Amino acid sequence: MAALVSHVLEAGCTGLFVLGGCGEGAWLTTSQRGSIIQAAVRAATGRVPVLAGVMLPATGPVIEAARQAQDLGAAAVVVGSPYYFGVDGAAQQRHVETVLQSVTVPALLYNIPQCTHETLGHRTVESLAADPRVLGIKDSAGDFEAFQRLLAVKRRRPDFRVLQGNEALLAASLLQGGDGLVPGLGNVAPALMVALCHAAARGDAVECARLQDEVTALCEIYSGDAHWLPALKAACAALGFGDGVPAPPLVALAADGRARVSALVRRHADLLTP
Repeated sequence: MAALVSHVLEAGCTGLFVLGGCGEGAWLTTSQRGSIIQAAVRAATGRVPVLAGVMLPATGPVIEAARQAQDLGAAAVVVGSPYYFGVDGAAQQRHVETVLQSVTVPALLYNIPQCTHETLGHRTVESLAADPRVLGIKDSAGDFEAFQRLLAVKRRRPDFRVLQGNEALLAASLLQGGDGLVPGLGNVAPALMVALCHAAARGDAVECARLQDEVTALCEIYSGDAHWLPALKAACAALGFGDGVPAPPLVALAADGRARVSALVRRHADLLTP
């Protein structure tokens, strides 16, 4: 964790999000989640905020996880839709509001319906955004039309941060007014993501397109038959971060898969350092 945090921060990233999808937060034990938050806070040494995911299925477990994160020094929690049972927008809003009532730290919303099987719709997000403790939203749904509706929420509340997590939509999201990026490949190529943010801030659409092409090429990491998460873990391991083993029941890539991912990482090595 310390080495990965240094890799990310030395590239110029301005925050840490642990225990999301890439951090396997929903699949870890309470003790494991606590250890990760502690390690991230220790490694950050106050340089950037640490946001801790509390992406568990129901309000009760999320309250426990949020209190744990707060006690261990997280600057904010990251809250998504409840899942397992179906929920509507009203239930999603009650969920977030109840979690916020249980802690003093603020929250970032997280829309990832491919995992929660429920979308945080823009009307629900707009209602939640009336609370200044709701900092913004990370959207990983891959629906650019819906992302633009989130930008409309930002136009009504300018300090509401709208962040993109889908690698295919990074450049377009920034150029449309998104505030930043939280992609899984930020663990592997943080300098590339920072460069893309800087290019968008300059209004350099040509450079944004070039850098988006580099991101797309690096996404070949996910092109094998295996689950995407072991592929990302293998890419991190190729850089010396971890052993490439995901939380069970997933398993690490086989030798041929690790070799393929390592070759891709080496091919893009010039993108992986600031």
